[in-house]
Amino acid sequence: MKLQLWSIGKDHEAYVKPGVEDFTKRISRYYPVEWIIVSPPRNAGALSPADLKKKEGDLILESIGKDDHLVALDERGRQQSSEGLAQFIQARANESIRNLIFLIGGAYGLDDRVLQRANYKWSLSQLTLPHQLVRLVLAEQLYRACTILRNEKYHHS
Repeated sequence: MKLQLWSIGKDHEAYVKPGVEDFTKRISRYYPVEWIIVSPPRNAGALSPADLKKKEGDLILESIGKDDHLVALDERGRQQSSEGLAQFIQARANESIRNLIFLIGGAYGLDDRVLQRANYKWSLSQLTLPHQLVRLVLAEQLYRACTILRNEKYHHS
């Protein structure tokens, strides 16, 4: 199974880049992993929030494969523990999912069509977090889940 971490926006900012790269490298010991940064549509600043979400949704839906398992990070999604995330990943591996995509939306969230396409909606927190910081939290939690599955020392329960 391959893990893909998709984020709408610009490249990793300097304050998160080293951490994101470190945790991504650590994840690669367990699963092939890659980041895909989806550039916002042209003239994004001139679009209304609804139009921007629609255009971002078009980009996502054009890029995702029919067999890809999509996890949409959304504030209205289900919250879970680190152990629960580990079990979720193991269950997808057991189902022989080839591509597990974790998607971070743009500044206004994800288009309803993308949320409907999602196989799972996950909320990291009830807090509002900057998208750049969500990348770091996502990478760290995926690494933590991998160590939980291998019963390694990183996670203290």
